[in-house]
Amino acid sequence: MTRTRGLFHILFMTLAIMAVPYGLAAPIATSLVAGDGFLVSLLTQTLALSLAEICSKYPTSAGAYYWCYRLAPPQYKLIASWINGWLNLVGNWTVTLSVTFGTAQLIIAGAGIYYPDWVATPWQTYLVFLGVTAVACSFCLFLNRLLPSIDIACACWTALGIIVILICVSVKAAAGRRSASFALGGFEPASGWPAGWSFFIGLLPVSHLMFQVTHERVHTSSVASMAEEVHNPSEILPKAISLSVPIGTIWGVIFLLPILFTLPDVNTLLQVSSGQPIGVMFTLIMGSKGGGFGLWFIIFVIGLFCAISISTAASRATWAFARDKAIPFHAHFSKISTVLPDVPVNALLLSTTIQILLGLIYLGSSTAFNAFVGVAVMCLGASYALPIAILLASGRRDVADAPFSLGRVGPVVNAIAVLWILFATVLFSMPAIIPVTAVTMNYASVVFVGFGVISAVWYMINGRYYYNGPPVPAVKLDSEPGSPASSANQ
Repeated sequence: MTRTRGLFHILFMTLAIMAVPYGLAAPIATSLVAGDGFLVSLLTQTLALSLAEICSKYPTSAGAYYWCYRLAPPQYKLIASWINGWLNLVGNWTVTLSVTFGTAQLIIAGAGIYYPDWVATPWQTYLVFLGVTAVACSFCLFLNRLLPSIDIACACWTALGIIVILICVSVKAAAGRRSASFALGGFEPASGWPAGWSFFIGLLPVSHLMFQVTHERVHTSSVASMAEEVHNPSEILPKAISLSVPIGTIWGVIFLLPILFTLPDVNTLLQVSSGQPIGVMFTLIMGSKGGGFGLWFIIFVIGLFCAISISTAASRATWAFARDKAIPFHAHFSKISTVLPDVPVNALLLSTTIQILLGLIYLGSSTAFNAFVGVAVMCLGASYALPIAILLASGRRDVADAPFSLGRVGPVVNAIAVLWILFATVLFSMPAIIPVTAVTMNYASVVFVGFGVISAVWYMINGRYYYNGPPVPAVKLDSEPGSPASSANQ
């Protein structure tokens, strides 16, 4: 693919995918029944720094599974990269699904502002989801040349939107004002879990912002997936990955604090029939439907922008894995369109089809959104933890000459990142509320295991015979990653 993106384009794309207000608002119902915390950002920064260091040495759109191939011992290279590639691919599909489906739920919440008695049925919500998916896919197909500009527009809209929400919410506060002790340390668990575990369950929204890498993990994967289109990726990608977390955290604080100081009655928000209280929350804070709709519209546009950006990144990740002959019909899905320049049309359509099929889960589970987010975090988290763990096991020899080096603190940063991923994997497989029923069950673990089975079966049928791993440079392995010789085959 043509390298057309610089640091600002990639950083704006990262911010567009992160979509701070959307990432915190879409799963806000979970925060209302549990706790929340900014510790996630600090833990995620260790992950982002670890991946930035590896990415600076091995920049490629293949991302984590290519890193596993380069870092693992020779006898484990193929199987490690295969497992990681499937985890990363499924994670990209499901994180995109969580964004498009969450945006559909936002539309339902927006309609609820003016039609509070209307309760959308599961199939109606699914149809809205199909509409959002179609819009995102259309942008990726027909407006590919404009996507860098769209990412910049999204970042600008997000920044202005946060400022507008900050001013409007702080000035109006029609539902009353909360004390500093409530806004900064209030904790009213209502999930049914013990208070301690309820707090961790409430990390879902911040973690959704985090990988959504970076719920901030998710953003890291998506940025790495664009390596084929970036000037000097060894320098630009690490900067974009490492900067996304602190920038997202700052914007998150600016967005959340005024809402926490003016938050309406929590029980009223929890009783919203759609399960998405953002529209009602803004309406109560602003004291009018028009005001609430205006703030809701800001979040909705951010969600739509995010859906477009992350759909683009997911299609690139799919294309990269198909290029390396790791998915069925790889020759078909690795083609780049000649009619639509630089667009992996077949890979995009595959990614979109998978999301549409997984979205059917919502017809049987009202908590499907949490499952989509959970699968994304579990898959992407595992795919990120694997190369970092391999790096640690090898004594970090492979990144000794990395352009972006963590130096002496590298082992500690890497270890914290791996432990955080392991904990988050358990966390996101748990139901948000108890007691658990068939409808409220978190099916993330089921989807996770299901794709694991598909990956294993396909490896036995095809992969062990034809998968040779991602392409590596024809020159010696310690070549400068950013040089033309080393990047020619990446």
